[in-house]
Formats: sequence, structure tokens, C-alpha cells
Amino acid sequence: MMQGTRRRSIFRRRKAGLTDYHRRLKLLRGNKARAVVRISNTRVTCQIVNWAVNGDQVMATVTGSDLTKKHGWPEGFSQKSVPACYLTGYALGKASIALGCDEAVLDIGLAGSTPGGRVFSALKGMVDAGLNIPHGEEVLPGEDRINGAHIDDKISAAVESTKKSIEEAY
Repeated sequence: MMQGTRRRSIFRRRKAGLTDYHRRLKLLRGNKARAVVRISNTRVTCQIVNWAVNGDQVMATVTGSDLTKKHGWPEGFSQKSVPACYLTGYALGKASIALGCDEAVLDIGLAGSTPGGRVFSALKGMVDAGLNIPHGEEVLPGEDRINGAHIDDKISAAVESTKKSIEEAY
């Protein structure tokens, strides 16, 4: 550990491994809203966030739990699977367009950027809802993964019914 007057202080969140300030600064320089996707141990959370001097302002939030409570996603199904992430992103896209925000930049934080993963499944949901987010088509998952064909046959019916419920809500 360095000592003396030339010591550089390290931000608390950087020291804890929670924030990459270089990536955050690049996202903020664009002056666009951020489409934030975070995946926890139990569910996915998607938000539209704007920067403000006194702190970030969350414009819209949709979680995997909201799918179950508001849109008819079955209780026994995962709230962080690829289909659940797609539907959460789809609901966030519809909610943000209803609020007047039709353009954003994807913010995945410190999550790994694996092509076809859950983060990009949420991105595909936002794009399918009509939100304009710059991306490459090669990172998006295939339709069979979004419909849950790799998990179970019951999930594809649940995806369709939940998607209809989201469209009716917004």
C-alpha cells in the first residue's frame, strides 16, 4: 500500500468491485438514457435511468417478480431464465415508450457479455418492444431460446400469454 502525499485515493465502489467508472463515464458522455440490466440470484431487473447532478433518476423499472404479479407469468417458473429476461425487457420497452423515452444505451454493468445470454435476451425484448438501442444482431439469442424450447414445452405457451398481457397493459 502506498503512503505519503502522492497517494491516489480509490473510490469505495471501485475498491469493492461494484462499479467500473471508466465504462460508466463513457455511457454518460452519450447524453442518452441508460437501459440497465442486472441479474441477481433470483430474478432479473431492468431499468431506464437518466443521469442527474444529485444522482441517477430511475424513469421505469420492471423486475421478474412483476411478470408473476402483473402479467401472469406462472409462479413455478424461473424469474431469471432467458424467456423471463426477454419478457422483462419487453415490458420495460413498452413502459419506457409510454413515458416518452424511445432511445437508450445498454448498460450491463460488470456482467459478462456472453452472446445469446440473459442480458442480451432482455436487450432483444426491449428492441422488439420498439426501443431504439444500438446493438449487433450476432449477440441476440435465437427465437427457440427466447420461446423456451430448450427448457420445456409449457414455457412457450406461457411466453405468448405473458407477452399478450404486457401488450394489453401498455
